[in-house]
Amino acid sequence: MRKLWIAVAATVAVAGLAATGLVLLRPAPAAPVEERAPGATAKVEQGDLVERTLVQGSLGYAGERAISGGAGTLTSRAKPGSMVDLGGELFAIDNSPVALFRGPLPQWRSFELGMTNGPDVQQLEASLGELGYFWGGADEIFDDNTRIGIRLWQEATGRPVTGEIGLGEIFFAPGSLRVASAELEPGAATAPGTPILRVSELGKSVSVELKLAQQRLGVVGAKVEVELPGGVKTPGTVTAVEPPRTPEKQGDGAPESPAIVPVTVTLDTPEDAADIDRASVRIAFTSETRENVLSVPVGALLALPGGGYGLEVVGPDGAEPQQVPVETGMFAGGMVEVSGEGIKAGTEVVTAAS
Repeated sequence: MRKLWIAVAATVAVAGLAATGLVLLRPAPAAPVEERAPGATAKVEQGDLVERTLVQGSLGYAGERAISGGAGTLTSRAKPGSMVDLGGELFAIDNSPVALFRGPLPQWRSFELGMTNGPDVQQLEASLGELGYFWGGADEIFDDNTRIGIRLWQEATGRPVTGEIGLGEIFFAPGSLRVASAELEPGAATAPGTPILRVSELGKSVSVELKLAQQRLGVVGAKVEVELPGGVKTPGTVTAVEPPRTPEKQGDGAPESPAIVPVTVTLDTPEDAADIDRASVRIAFTSETRENVLSVPVGALLALPGGGYGLEVVGPDGAEPQQVPVETGMFAGGMVEVSGEGIKAGTEVVTAAS
């Protein structure tokens, strides 16, 4: 009869897990009844029970995008895979190098005396200061101090010394950049808006497409676990969630794809993926948490003849195990939440062999 109860319990438990529509991190293996050892036991555990959903994602460098320059001939460019820091050269058009400066705003105008005040002037002065060519406090006013700083930078880098910076002579980015790929080779003609390089930030992120039914998992600030190639697991944080959208059709006559929710996950310890440029990864989102509950392995459940579930509690000094009815709660990771009279943390129960 014990073998029959265990078989029924295992079948019901697996059916309950499948009904959730969720993939768990630690699925309980279905062991054949013949392999169950009658002496196998486990202790009731107390703590948080966490249910997780696994989703496929793509790991890569964050913020990849194309950058372009003005009209002319591309005479040089940074090599793919290289890092460009503040003041470094991204590319040169007609032998005039475009330098990387730091700031969130793109350059949309020339820098010169008489220009109106603005935050772009402040980030220009801050970058010149970091490079050692500006000593005043950075502000939004282009004045003689700004002009002197530009002249010093131009002289030190072999540029024409004008005290002005024309549109397209520098490129603003929030930080250092990695050159992902080259869109043009030296000698090619360039034009405004024509991509020259594809660049990215130095940090790694994961792009995930959640199903519409899973959008509740996409919460900015939520902690997740990312499984890298080789099985290494590293923590991550949801840093962006876009509105639901429908992917573009792959071709004429192709069926419309279901709506998705694009989510970005940033690795908390990017050094764990330092040797990986791109890879397919798995992300474990927490779908539900039950705090400070009692739980046992799913294989410890009995389907009682009168209905419901029970546990066989190991008696003292080798006494015959006693059946105790229990209420079940959440199933997660091969464990099940239980409660019942006399069931507490550390209670030893009969279970399937591990």
